Amino acid sequence: MDFLPSMDPYWDDMPIHVIDFEGGPHCGIVEFGVVTLKGSRIEEVSTRLCQPKAKISRKEQATHGISNEAVSGLLPFAQEWDRFAHLRETGPLAAHFASAENSMLKAVFPYARRSENWMNPGSKGNDWGPWIDTGYLYRNYGDDGSTLKLEDLVLRWELQNELDELAAKYCPLDRRHYHCALYDTLASALLLLLYCSELREERATIPQLLIESQGSAARKQAAEQQQLF
Repeated sequence: MDFLPSMDPYWDDMPIHVIDFEGGPHCGIVEFGVVTLKGSRIEEVSTRLCQPKAKISRKEQATHGISNEAVSGLLPFAQEWDRFAHLRETGPLAAHFASAENSMLKAVFPYARRSENWMNPGSKGNDWGPWIDTGYLYRNYGDDGSTLKLEDLVLRWELQNELDELAAKYCPLDRRHYHCALYDTLASALLLLLYCSELREERATIPQLLIESQGSAARKQAAEQQQLF
């Protein structure tokens, strides 16, 4: 798989699984993308379209470009339990503003297998989180008035060329743009690698990344306090 030599993250032994879903509350998950990072290497990618739980609305189709005809007769996302349970067991999950992915995943699989917490090594639970969240990691690294949307961050940090090169290698021919699950996952993965290799003053541990991904100052402080005990 691809090495990204310009980026030097720290997690040589621990895989991080970056994921993205396309779909919605009504139709459920109609596409997933997974990129497993190990150090500066893309170790594995996976993606597929999924049968919806209800008809995909025109509004949803306008967002992700997936028609009801394209997913007719496919296996539903509910068949992916073993894949996602195994991911959660082997390393933390990551996403861009992960609350959406967490909610969509829990709507199908309310609980993960009992696994390492990752933020508090030695403790276990059956939640899909805690998540590494590239949306929150970048909240302090923007110009005034800039947004934290995935596409805006990729453009601001000059990652578009790298993203398109990876998409040409890994993404289906007609799914090489934003709001395609694997394309967005590759974008999130590049942002995570850049954050770890260039934006932090020192290398972080996985627990530190998870703490920095908390959605509020209060939650971050609570997570830091929990680590002390």
